[in-house]
Amino acid sequence: MDHQKLQNVMRRLALEAGDAIMEIYGSEDFDVREKDDSSPVTAADEAADRLIATGLRQAFPEVALVTEEQSASHGQNVSTFFIVDPLDGTKEFVQRRGDFTVNIAYVEEGQPIRGVVYAPARERLFYTDPVGHSVEETGPFDKDMPGETKPLRVSEPDNSALMVVASKSHRDAETDAYIARYAVRDMTSAGSSLKFCLVATGEADLYPRLGRTMEWDTAAGHAVLAGAGGAVVRFEDHRPLDYGKDGFANPFFIAYAPGVRLYPA
Repeated sequence: MDHQKLQNVMRRLALEAGDAIMEIYGSEDFDVREKDDSSPVTAADEAADRLIATGLRQAFPEVALVTEEQSASHGQNVSTFFIVDPLDGTKEFVQRRGDFTVNIAYVEEGQPIRGVVYAPARERLFYTDPVGHSVEETGPFDKDMPGETKPLRVSEPDNSALMVVASKSHRDAETDAYIARYAVRDMTSAGSSLKFCLVATGEADLYPRLGRTMEWDTAAGHAVLAGAGGAVVRFEDHRPLDYGKDGFANPFFIAYAPGVRLYPA
């Protein structure tokens, strides 16, 4: 894999998808439909998906592609592949809360080694560079010429005063009970894969997810976090979270800065 080309293509497609999403987001009204799994979908999800899928297939025709909005791609048995959530956080989008992202990741032998997470409404862009280190680009987000970037590095946590990030839309009593086992200095909430990015930047130390997710929800954020020195493990046994699982479904997991002393399930 040509990792410089990979960065350029994924970054550009994420920005182009963000433009398509924001055009619909800025309209007075847009239709919201329900998919077979009862999750919402909009024209923005579909427009972004078409753009990203077309671009990846043109640039890397030899690499398998899994994308949330194309159910025919979900039956593949692959360990090296692209995985895409063209609009992660559709509920945030519909409610105009801004915490939605474009997620594109490249998984190699079961691990997400490159990724881009773009939050167009928040004007935050995170990605892995050609050598696998994670950066945040500070603008102006030119499609062809990356702007100034700053390297990302996870925190060095103080286990007596942790910063925890949790979901805006999917908090539950089980998650709160697990978080309560830690000495928490403060908590913040965020939608979509931004939670991984907050751990990657050092803005949070710990993100536990005790709820249903799919690999396209997590792969790009996982890649960004890993490139900043963080880790994502299965909740039940703390083994590394891998990808290419049956149906691309995830178990519960914990994303964290490695200095955090994790409690068992």
